[in-house]
Amino acid sequence: MEYLSSMSLKGGLFTCDDHKYWRLVLNAYWEVLAAKGKKQKELVTLDKWCQEELPAAIAERQARHLTREELLKLMDWKLSRGKFRPRLQQLVATNSSEAVESCTEKAFQLLPDVAAAISELSRLKAVGPATASAILAAGAPEAAAFMADEAMESIPGLVPIQYTLKHYMLYLGKIQSCVEKLNKTDAEKTWTPHLVEKSLWAWIVAKKLHLPLFETLGTEMEEDECNTDAGKEPPNKRKRK
Repeated sequence: MEYLSSMSLKGGLFTCDDHKYWRLVLNAYWEVLAAKGKKQKELVTLDKWCQEELPAAIAERQARHLTREELLKLMDWKLSRGKFRPRLQQLVATNSSEAVESCTEKAFQLLPDVAAAISELSRLKAVGPATASAILAAGAPEAAAFMADEAMESIPGLVPIQYTLKHYMLYLGKIQSCVEKLNKTDAEKTWTPHLVEKSLWAWIVAKKLHLPLFETLGTEMEEDECNTDAGKEPPNKRKRK
């Protein structure tokens, strides 16, 4: 397991220009999720479904869309990530199967116009910009990022958070700029809005949980690679235990 120095990213992950740091954080995603899921056992199961099984199911369809059952499960996942609001579960369940499949299919067809896709999905009951972004991120991770509170909190200029289309598009714009920055220097060029969002989520959650994940540096990268303060010498690297 690679580790990061919290001192090397004093400005936060979002301000870091080095794709190697981002890749280390992204690779730690499941470890951070497991730590958060110790008190929420269903979170890990739901997240694995949302990040792996649902995207695969959507991709296999001739026309990308979600079923009603998938929308209900996606809402369960979203609420497990944040505040539990049973009223939303009740409301989203009132959508018919036909409405869900028709609306989600049209939304994916509207891409790459993300704003139009979000507006289309918002026609469904209990689906606002945040839930709509989760739908799009599952089926089109190259176009959209989930509107995660933690990811938004980590980006300068987005607090206080507003759950509006305008605020989401501001958030997505910053995410897309980050994607472009990372793909310019990363030879793999596999960064997408969704992967950037996952990395920011892992970074913030690890800090909130006081995980030792990013406290020691286990690679040859020195602290002055990101957010270096002018005139300061990088401190000696600590050995991994």
